[in-house]
Amino acid sequence: MQVSILRAACLAATLGLVACGGDDGKDGSNGLNGLDGTTTTVTQDGAPGLAGNDGQNGTDGKSAPRDLQLDVVGRYASGSYGKSAAEIVQFHKNSNSAMAINGADNRIDVISLAGLPTVAVANAFNDNSLSSTPFNLPTEVTVSGDEVIALGAVDSLSVYGDLLAVAMASANKTDPGAVLFYTLDAAGAGTLLKAVKVGSLPDMVTFTPDGSKVVVANEGEPDTDYVVDPEGSISIIAITAGVPADTATLIDFDEMIFASALLDPEDYDTDEERRALLQAEDVKFASPAGTTVSQDLEPEYIAISSDSKTAYVTLQENNAIAILNLENNEVKVRGLGLKDWSQYALDYTDKDEVPLFSKVDNVFGLYQPDSIAAYEWNGATFVVTANEGDSRDWNAYSEEVRVKDLTLSTEMDVIYDQHGGKNGLGRLKVTNAMGDADENGEYEALYAFGARSFSIWDQNGTQVFDSGDDFGRITASVLGSNFNSAHTENKGDNRSDDKGAEPEAITTGEINGRTYAFIGLERVGGIFVYDITNPFAATFVAYTNNRDFSTTFEMDDDLADPCDVAEGMDCTQVPNTGDLGPEGIKFISATESPNGNPLIVIGNEVSGSVTVYQITEL
Repeated sequence: MQVSILRAACLAATLGLVACGGDDGKDGSNGLNGLDGTTTTVTQDGAPGLAGNDGQNGTDGKSAPRDLQLDVVGRYASGSYGKSAAEIVQFHKNSNSAMAINGADNRIDVISLAGLPTVAVANAFNDNSLSSTPFNLPTEVTVSGDEVIALGAVDSLSVYGDLLAVAMASANKTDPGAVLFYTLDAAGAGTLLKAVKVGSLPDMVTFTPDGSKVVVANEGEPDTDYVVDPEGSISIIAITAGVPADTATLIDFDEMIFASALLDPEDYDTDEERRALLQAEDVKFASPAGTTVSQDLEPEYIAISSDSKTAYVTLQENNAIAILNLENNEVKVRGLGLKDWSQYALDYTDKDEVPLFSKVDNVFGLYQPDSIAAYEWNGATFVVTANEGDSRDWNAYSEEVRVKDLTLSTEMDVIYDQHGGKNGLGRLKVTNAMGDADENGEYEALYAFGARSFSIWDQNGTQVFDSGDDFGRITASVLGSNFNSAHTENKGDNRSDDKGAEPEAITTGEINGRTYAFIGLERVGGIFVYDITNPFAATFVAYTNNRDFSTTFEMDDDLADPCDVAEGMDCTQVPNTGDLGPEGIKFISATESPNGNPLIVIGNEVSGSVTVYQITEL
């Protein structure tokens, strides 16, 4: 409290008299002293006045960013290791169950979260406190028209209320697959309602937020010999009063709308014209001669706007996003552009066995996102992507090559030597389908797979944020020599030459008015958290990794049996290593959560584990 003191100052005035002629008279004698003044009696303070009216409430302040802590409060270990042992995860509220696809055993694991604790488990690396009831899938289904489809691997699932949609490839992956619909009971057990035929290799399935449609990304991968290459496509299945339609609407890429309003339909009514226009928009093509645009575009993952009117579909190998209008089924394809590694720090070699970052001219990253999620800010839709990267690497065709095996231009050769030659920049894997602009056999620029980041894009496909080199720098600081380890063994730096940590899984969630992105790193493992409330000012919040790097194990994800002892593999320590290969991620809000706190559920493909993190504000 500040107090002001008023001080009174007295000013004395002197009066002077002036004579009108003659000598001045003598001074008179002093006058008598005046009487002393009387003392004033001090009275008591008066009574306080009445209190004034309360002032108006002040304006609420803006919510500030907050730190978050992630603790493992439950974990399920399937006992299966390697490919797809625990991949895509969802949540069924009415049974308080996490549901995870187990491609290794072709089933769905229904994991009970009832009674989930609010304190961290004692040892998260080997915890197996959660139990599962297996949900076995059929080997064949009958679809509309009495057509029988022999089923192969389970690829994806989605839950809306008590309705479960399961995407399964055909036994011959190049043939059309199917989406199986189940009704779920209070225990999470399913009853088959119907099966609907969709496109080839349905890689991802999701309900629209209003539950009126199911949208399916049909990747349409070729066989390894490129003898058969089905078209990539998107299937839409209408849901009426909780009942799926018998047939799906199939959308391919033979007819599409381009971003430029200057174009007329006749400007892209042939495949050659469509390809040229897409390439001008930075859409990447890499495939054998004769491959059509629809064959080359391979839908990977889907996010739906909150109003259920727009689907955003990643075309991973093509470094693009398809924007699908769900009201009229029109499709736009937008290339995502390039990441300039002269502006960010990149570790491009696995030979130095340490984190070592450099900015490199004429080296670019292809974003090539896998997972995608959507959220709103100021009434507009934004999408977030995990920029994993992917190459076409088949027996009959491969675009993947190391820099040391390319013929470089004179300028690029100087850069090559400056950055360590064959054991430095020469180790980086790039595409041979780009970089030789004048087609003289010499590469003037290098294009690497993935951007080692996550990005935020507006509803038109324009980037508004990228995490830059955060993932590399932060994991190097936290993990030290274990930086860029693979998920098949504890060996640091062995993914630096490839796609780094490979951001794979992504989702968003709101906690107390703030929106967060949660990103899983497929190779080194762990979860990044960013505050993305304002998409133009996203900030790093946390990184955690439930992996013990002190154990010794080795598996090969190219083998039919990743743990084949005869092939030199050893998986004995995998149960003690924690989580390997986060592939799928699901956010559960506090209002939906079995323990009353926000959660994320992670499906770890290689360790075959499903891990539940509780999120606490600090």
